[in-house]
Amino acid sequence: MGQVLLVRHGQASWDGAAYDVRSDRGHEQAHLLGAALSARGIRPDLVVSGGMRRHRETVEGLVGGGGFVGVGGELDRCWDEYDHVSMLAQVPVSFAGEKPSAAEFQAWMEQATDRWIRGEHAEDYHEPYAAFTGRVEEALRRTVGGAGGTTLVVTSGGPISWATAALLGGGAALWSRLNVVCVNSGVTKLVTGRRGVTLVSFNEHTHLEGRDPELLTYR
Repeated sequence: MGQVLLVRHGQASWDGAAYDVRSDRGHEQAHLLGAALSARGIRPDLVVSGGMRRHRETVEGLVGGGGFVGVGGELDRCWDEYDHVSMLAQVPVSFAGEKPSAAEFQAWMEQATDRWIRGEHAEDYHEPYAAFTGRVEEALRRTVGGAGGTTLVVTSGGPISWATAALLGGGAALWSRLNVVCVNSGVTKLVTGRRGVTLVSFNEHTHLEGRDPELLTYR
């Protein structure tokens, strides 16, 4: 029996000029997770990363925090997040300030995401929702197909939420509910065996508890 740990990247710079750059808080989240996994005797046999900068930087933090020197790594861009920038562009809004607050950004994001998943304007997007879910399912099949021991996948909230929803037999409605509660550096655990792939836990983040409350982030 093997296990696959799906890890959401550390916090990105959602309110900065370059969203894909991990924030200082995101660096600490990744380092803490690596240390927590190591303390529990978990050492990955393989680390799979999406192709985004925040994925790569989170891997670096995890490896450093856990002392996982020499662990093999693979790149799989099918674990990349959906393109939220192009989604937001389809729902133009204005804000009182120069940039949106965290609450305003979340509301804008939810409105844009709802339009995307309905599929009524699929031609407006270079990757429609159906294409996104299809590639995530392919990434999951590829990962669990080669899984032995412990495979750690550093990805984003969207792919993790769809992998979870698909394993639970859910659809877009379930995906939407899961996606908004994914914690930065949260861990979703899957096990592989004779029964195939089984979801064991979703969004575990005990490595952030009992510390600075600001380490618990969703965006």
